[in-house]
Amino acid sequence: MTQIPKGGAVPVPGRALQVAVAWRTGLGVPDVDVSALLIGAGGRVRDDADLVFYNHGEHPSRAVRHLGRSAPGEPGSPAADWLWLDLARLEPAVERVVIAASADGGAFGQVPSLDIRVTDTTGAPAAYFAIGDASTETAFVCGEFRRSGGGWSFRAVGQGYVSGLAGLATDFGIVVEAPPAPIPGPGYVPPPAPGRGRLVSSWYASSDSYAPNASHALSDSYAPSDSYTSYTSDTSTLSLVSPAPADPFAADPFAADFRPSVHQGRGKETVVCDPALPPGWALLEIESYHSISTTIESCDAHGRTEDFLLAAYEDDVRARTVALVPPDRPLTLRVEADAPWTLRVLPLAHARRFDSHIEGHAHDLVVYEGPPGVLDFVHHGESPVTVHRHTPPREPQYDAEDQELLVDERGGVLASVPLAGPGLLRISGDGPWKCSVRR
Repeated sequence: MTQIPKGGAVPVPGRALQVAVAWRTGLGVPDVDVSALLIGAGGRVRDDADLVFYNHGEHPSRAVRHLGRSAPGEPGSPAADWLWLDLARLEPAVERVVIAASADGGAFGQVPSLDIRVTDTTGAPAAYFAIGDASTETAFVCGEFRRSGGGWSFRAVGQGYVSGLAGLATDFGIVVEAPPAPIPGPGYVPPPAPGRGRLVSSWYASSDSYAPNASHALSDSYAPSDSYTSYTSDTSTLSLVSPAPADPFAADPFAADFRPSVHQGRGKETVVCDPALPPGWALLEIESYHSISTTIESCDAHGRTEDFLLAAYEDDVRARTVALVPPDRPLTLRVEADAPWTLRVLPLAHARRFDSHIEGHAHDLVVYEGPPGVLDFVHHGESPVTVHRHTPPREPQYDAEDQELLVDERGGVLASVPLAGPGLLRISGDGPWKCSVRR
């Protein structure tokens, strides 16, 4: 892997890349949360969508996504928080993509083996920067991707902020809302947790170091003579607070939010997910390349396989499906592939949504948000094709969800079936497909 000194830069491929900020776990080691800022002219974000982090997981261009944190292991084991970005998809107005991190419950000086590493989607290394001079900072700009001579380069930055995410955000033209003051005395009711639309306030809410009037002083590790000079202390009137998007399951426990996680393996392995996952639906996303088959099965309380959630027989798989998190035990999955695989467990907020038309390829999980109508489904391929509709249960005392098989064909398909209303559509095929809804 190409190791870069602080301030150095290397060219990177202008295509899809994976970025991991990595460290080692341990007693007293803070959690690390990673975010990406898409920077336009003047060194500032353009609007609220240009901030991608765990509570706003995907840019509208689909060029940048937060993939989640690797599953925690024993103290001393490696951990990482992951981003995915496709440099070829970035709009021309985006000049840089800044990779930042915050420490939850401490400072970066308490985080051992902190580094940032860049690979392509096959795992081939592109860049590596070890951050060895952190001390009292609670936020860090680890590195950035910037346009360079018609292509892209990655620069090792290593700039820390003792004022936390508030100071870092201000440097990129973000106006940070201060959290509401507690109401003392009897009858105090805590304020609600930040929602999806309250981007910045929920972005920094976990940082104990935030003070509304703190100056965004830089850490001692940063000197004005550093060759990296594109950060400014100007503020703008931009406020990253917007209404939460409409969600057909917003009042339903199946739409619960949680911290994503990443699991990696090879061959057949059993994955036991975080016991803190709330009961309901979880989006599963898996990648595997050069494998004869890739399957995911759910497991019962004794670890025995129950149902196939995904069965893909293509060489290269990037697929999505859905799983039900049990109310009384951790979600347990059996994953099998002939090659290394990466499994991400994500909230449904990461699923694609539509109300009239959507297109995709092979295996996917999409959310239909429109009224009842007729689903026109077209598929071009050779293998069996199914479309299942998942909805909250009509009788929760007996069922965890309701499922309806809408399409069960093989090869090329042109089908029109009734669609009773909003729900999750789990699509399984081996080629391109289209969904259109007529009312």
